[in-house]
Amino acid sequence: MSYQLLVVEDEEQLRKMICEHFASEGYITIEASDGEEALLLWEKYRPDLVILDIMIPAKSGIEVLKEIRMIDSTPVIMLTARVEEIDKLLGLEMGADDYITKPFSPRELSARVKAVIRRTNSSPIEKHILALGSLKVDIHRMEAYSNGHLISLTGTEFRILLIFMENPGQVFSRLQILERIYGDIYEGYERTIDTHINNLRRKMEAASIDDTLIKTVYGVGYKLVQEGK
Repeated sequence: MSYQLLVVEDEEQLRKMICEHFASEGYITIEASDGEEALLLWEKYRPDLVILDIMIPAKSGIEVLKEIRMIDSTPVIMLTARVEEIDKLLGLEMGADDYITKPFSPRELSARVKAVIRRTNSSPIEKHILALGSLKVDIHRMEAYSNGHLISLTGTEFRILLIFMENPGQVFSRLQILERIYGDIYEGYERTIDTHINNLRRKMEAASIDDTLIKTVYGVGYKLVQEGK
C-alpha cells in the first residue's frame, strides 16, 4: 500500500535513514528538520502519518502535535531520546498515537507505523497513486515521485506523464497526447510534444529512474514501459 509519511527529525543522518527505509518499503516520504517546516508541510500535503521527534528547533514536537490536533486527527508517532514518563504522558494526553525511544531499528519503527495505521484505519492514498517501477504519481496532488522523492515537473509534463501512467505500454501519437491535454487537436503543434517529452525524460533520468522509460515508437509516437517487463 502507498502511504505518505511526514518525517520530522533534526538529525539529518537519522532522518535520511528513516526516509530511505520507508521509501524502500513503498511509502512516499516528506522530510522536515524543524517544527515550523513540519507544520507547513503537514498543511500542504496532509500525510497519512507523522513521525515526529520531540526535541526539534523552532517549535518542539509537542507544540507541533498540539497544533495538528487542533485541526486534524492525523496519526502521530513521537520519537524521543528522553525516557522520562512525564514526556510520554504529556505527548499521549495531547493525542500522540504511539511513542518510540532512541535508539531504535528501522524495522521496529516500521512495525509501529504499520500498527498505528491499522489501528487508526487511516485511509490509504493508493487509489490516488499510480506506480510503475520506482516511479509513483499522485493524481490528487499532481506530483510525481522517485523512490519517495519529489520530481519537479511543469503542469504539462505532469499531464503527459499521467497519460502514460494510466496506460502503461500503450502507444500514443503526438496528436493524441495534445488532444488529451488540451481537449482539442492542435494540428501543426504536435512537435511541441517532443520538447515536453525530452524535458520529462531528462528529469526522470536526473531522479535516477532507470527502470521505467518513455520510449519512442518510430513513425507512431511514444509509450511508457518498465524495463524487464
